[in-house]
Amino acid sequence: MDTKPLEIACPHCSAINRVPAARLRDAPACGRCRQALFAGAPAVLGAANFDQHARRSDLPLLVDFWAPWCGPCRVMAPAFEAAARELEPSVRLARVDTDAEPGLGTRFAIRSIPTLVLLHRGREIARQSGAMTTAQVVQWVRGQALPA
Repeated sequence: MDTKPLEIACPHCSAINRVPAARLRDAPACGRCRQALFAGAPAVLGAANFDQHARRSDLPLLVDFWAPWCGPCRVMAPAFEAAARELEPSVRLARVDTDAEPGLGTRFAIRSIPTLVLLHRGREIARQSGAMTTAQVVQWVRGQALPA
C-alpha cells in the first residue's frame, strides 16, 4: 500500500503542501500561508501559478477558461463554484480569465468559452465546451477516468 503523502498546491499562495490522503477531509491548512487548502471555491490561476497546480499537484485540476464579457461564462460561474464544494478535496477547481491570461488560452488551444479542461500532472484528461449546471459539471468530472 502506497502511503506517500499527496502534494497539493495551495489555492491562496500556490505553495506545495504534503498531505496524507487519509487526511484530505480533515480541513488541512497550508504550511506557508496557514489558509485552508480546500476553500470550497475555485482557485484563480494565471501564468505565474498555473503550473504549480497543473503539473506539481497530485490532485486532478478542472480549469474553467472564461472571460468577463462572456454571458454563458457569467451564468455558469455560480454552478462552477457549487461544483467546487462538491468535488473537493478529490479534484481542485480553478478559473483562468482568458482576457487577462491569453498565453494560457493559446497554450490550451481554447477556441470557445466557457471551456472546461480536466488535467492531471500536466496531462489533459478531458475537455468540454459550453455552459453547464452544477450537476452536469460534477457528473462529467466523475465520469472521467481519474487517477486513484
